[in-house]
Order: sequence, then structure tokens, then C-alpha cells
Amino acid sequence: MPPITAAYPHARPRRLRQAPWARRMVRETTLTADDLIWPIFIIEGKDRSEPVQSMPGVERLTIDRAVRAAEDAAKLGISAIELFPYTEESLKTATCEEAWNPENLVNRATRAIKKAVPEIGVMLDVALDPYNLDGHDGLVIDGKVANDPSLECLVRQTLAQAEAGADILGPSDMMDGRVAAMRGALEGAGFHDVLIMSYAAKYASCFFSPFREAVGSGGALKGDKKTYQMDPGNSDEALRETAMDLAEGSDMVMVKPGLPYLDIIRRLKQEFACPVFAYNVSGEYSMIKAAAANGWLDGERAMMESLQCLKRAGCDGILTYFAPEAARALKA
Repeated sequence: MPPITAAYPHARPRRLRQAPWARRMVRETTLTADDLIWPIFIIEGKDRSEPVQSMPGVERLTIDRAVRAAEDAAKLGISAIELFPYTEESLKTATCEEAWNPENLVNRATRAIKKAVPEIGVMLDVALDPYNLDGHDGLVIDGKVANDPSLECLVRQTLAQAEAGADILGPSDMMDGRVAAMRGALEGAGFHDVLIMSYAAKYASCFFSPFREAVGSGGALKGDKKTYQMDPGNSDEALRETAMDLAEGSDMVMVKPGLPYLDIIRRLKQEFACPVFAYNVSGEYSMIKAAAANGWLDGERAMMESLQCLKRAGCDGILTYFAPEAARALKA
């Protein structure tokens, strides 16, 4: 049913736009720091950082600096951070056993951050690509990404991350059945309160390229990920994937990328009425930063508008590299 309204001039929609206080009062979508999760890249070493060339303003941080970043995030009111490792080449193997090493980089970083900043949520990805010689999210056997053998590895990784203190686990691998395998393992090991935010609708997107540089997996990737990540032309498939993940025990679901898939976010929110997140991915971030650097866009306004669009589409939260910058702008 269309909204009921009077005709002009009795109805003048501009009346509600005349003053900042009025616009704030009737705004349908409000973005806050509570909505943000900040992805952070971790490297080995002490008190140093490395710039990510394709992501202006983003750096890889050693654990001590990541702890300080987490402290800053908590002060800004950011709900959670997500940690991604830059894995040394010597640790990458065809069997990916570094993924479930209790002393791997992200597990050590998780323990350090939870000890120093217990009030902030820590999210970790569950996928094998940072540790895989082939750069894929699952085990490669006879030239193909093998689904069921990969599940065994993902379960080991899940338990190692839960033991390290992760609050949220994000299966980003897109293997069939991985949420059920993870949830069963967590329940069996007594990790009843660990949240799962499944990458339910993760598309085989070109917008991930800067991220792959940031974690060092791009050069290792052999072939592409189209046999397990979703076809960008599909929408109904996202509903089937999401229904499966929720039935298997996911607490929240994610759409990745974000801005090119606003229609998917809306469909998932309307269909399932569950917590829906979007990953405002590296390519989305880098495009705005590059345009702003060239004077083609107002960078801050483009950042805030893009994040508000994701929230308006139906997101309960957003993973974004803009998180600290946006949180500061919201406080201003």
C-alpha cells in the first residue's frame, strides 16, 4: 500500500528538510560506531608497521601495535575488530597445518588483545587461504578444491581459534557444510558461546584484490575461486546459501562485497529477519580513497554515505577499513 499523503501545496516534503535538527529527527537510518567492525592486518615483529600499497591509510601491524589499535577502537566505541594474518611464505604448505597452530600469528594476537582489551570483540576468519601454497580457501587435491577434506582442516582451525579466545568466527571459505561442522565441534568442545558469522553470500568478486595483497595470498593463487564463491549474476542462490547456514547454526550472516550487492542485503534481511552484516571490502575502500586523493570526491562524505547506504539496505553491522575514521567523524 503506498504512503498516504496530501497533495501539493498542502504537502510540502521539503518542510522536513529545512533545518539540521529536523533532518536528524526524522532520519530513518542512523549509523553509529556500534555498527562497525574494523579489519586489521597482522605481521610478525615488534613495534613496526608496513603500509598496504593498494589500500591508502591501511597498515599491517605487529601484535603490540595491534593491541594499541584495539585500545583505540574501544575508546571510539567500535564494537569489534577482525584480525587477518600476513603469513610468511615459509609457513605456507599444501596441507595448511599452520591454520590450526595454537601459536600462529592470529591466535597469539587474539590472546594479547583479549588480555589487554577484554571489552572489545575479536573476530577471526576460518579459511585456509592465508596458509595455503595454492592461495585457495580449501585444500587443493588433484588440481581441485576438495570440499569434505577441507572441512576437517576448518574444524581444527575453528577449535584453535576458539581456544585462543576469539568471540566471533567467520567461515569465509564457502565450503558446503562448514557451518554444521564448526558448530558441532564448538559444542562438543564446550565453546557454547562462540558466535559464528558465516560469509553466507560471498561472491567471486574482483573487489577483493587489494585484500589479497594485504594478506600476501594474491601471488600464490592458482586459478580462481569461482568453483566455491558465488556467481555475481545470482540472487536466489544467496537465499539458499543463507538458509543452509542458519539451519546449520550460524548466528549471523554476511554479504561480501557490500555496495555492489545492496539488493542481496535487502533480500536476506526481509527473508530471514536475522542479523545481517556486510563486508565493505578492500576494493570499495580503495576506490573512494583513490578518488578522494585525486580530488574527484569528498572522501569523508563518500565514506559516510557509503556506510549509511549499507545500513539502509538492511545491515545490522558493517566490516569496514573505514571504521576508525568513520567513528571519529561520528564523534565530531
